[in-house]
Amino acid sequence: MFKNKKIHMIGIGGISMSGIAKILLSFDCQITGYDANESDLTKELIQKGIKVSYTPCLENVENADIVVYTAAIPKDNEELVHAEKLNKELYERSVFFGLMMKDYKNVLCICGTHGKSTTTGMVSTIFMEAEKNPTIQIGAILPLIGGNEHVGSKEYFIAEACEYVDSFLDFFPTAEIILDIDNDHLDYFKNLDNIIHSFKRFTNLLPENGILVVNNDDENTLMAVKDYDKKIITYGIKNQAMYMAKDITFDNLGHPTYKLYVNNEYKLDISLSVSGNHNVLNSLAATALSHQYDIDLNTIKKALYNYHGVGRRFELLGKCNGALVYDDYAHHPSEIKTTYDSVKKTPHKHEYAVFQGHTFSRTKDHLEEFAKVLSKFENVIIAKIYPARETNIYNVHEEDLVELIKKNGNNNAIYLDTFDKIANYLKEKVQENDLVITIGAGPINEVANKLVKE
Repeated sequence: MFKNKKIHMIGIGGISMSGIAKILLSFDCQITGYDANESDLTKELIQKGIKVSYTPCLENVENADIVVYTAAIPKDNEELVHAEKLNKELYERSVFFGLMMKDYKNVLCICGTHGKSTTTGMVSTIFMEAEKNPTIQIGAILPLIGGNEHVGSKEYFIAEACEYVDSFLDFFPTAEIILDIDNDHLDYFKNLDNIIHSFKRFTNLLPENGILVVNNDDENTLMAVKDYDKKIITYGIKNQAMYMAKDITFDNLGHPTYKLYVNNEYKLDISLSVSGNHNVLNSLAATALSHQYDIDLNTIKKALYNYHGVGRRFELLGKCNGALVYDDYAHHPSEIKTTYDSVKKTPHKHEYAVFQGHTFSRTKDHLEEFAKVLSKFENVIIAKIYPARETNIYNVHEEDLVELIKKNGNNNAIYLDTFDKIANYLKEKVQENDLVITIGAGPINEVANKLVKE
């Protein structure tokens, strides 16, 4: 429905918007975009022939047939105001993305509070291994496809589906994975009940013959689907499920191997090349969904072994003074606990965790929980909170987190207000066989990159 259209995208540098822009090129669309900041993603778009402006360009708006904007764009944005004034055909990103999905026969949406990008990457790797040639949209960089999107056939569309501001309710899924449901995005949802209700509404978007795959170990997910009256595929480790992992072991890198059972019958052993118990669950979800599309278990096994993760998910970037330097996108206490578990499974001498809070509201809402989990790390450095779309009306400060970490029994916590100070501090401290990990959804990975480049 968008073929040959002139489309202008406000906020084109976002991980989702940039992926959409590249997929639209396959529709023979003429794309222009605006973003406030230059990034690797905007540079890539420019290399692909998309005109990107870092200052408002009203001419691009005027020349467009359609204007798309992200929820993060303020209502007084100059380009957005101009598009409204001209009565342009105007779509918020999630609505537009949902309309794009209508061009595909099978739309596989992976959702949940934690693990979306990883599991989307696993499903994508399996479908690529099975030569299904899916179209892919993922909220991270997947090395297999060299980016955050892949333009494939119209048979399968594999998409990461985010719940923030109910954006996934604009989608048209034919299959869904619900990985887990946790307290997050409370600036929008206000409480856990509202989050569960949103996921429940998402399941109701499935057609009668839709496929719903759920984590049978997650209580909140089970609450969301308790009244769902169509077929459910379950997976898990603790509770009885259709797809189960048993006899889980870990190698010296923390990579698991387990016995896969389907409907209580042992099928084969699966080994992963990513660490942590959470990735056992993610791989079960990917296996359960892929198996519904008649992909054989040996193909799934091979693909999962060949999956080495997506960018910024416990990603090893290199070394500094002989110390391993990792980066992780974790920005919620539950995710940081998972990161901590992965760190502990990785052999090292001393560890240094560098954490950057993502948004003032999330930092405030989970301050005690952040402090509790961060205090488990041997050494903790707190960076300046990344505001994203917010201003600090919440009266929360980095020093608050340091103080609470110390109250939790860890006196090796400090706040440094610039990335350069953090990098220089670590260069003086770390030694052979130590481990450094930067943690957060903001640009804290710049610290890790500084360490491994020098």
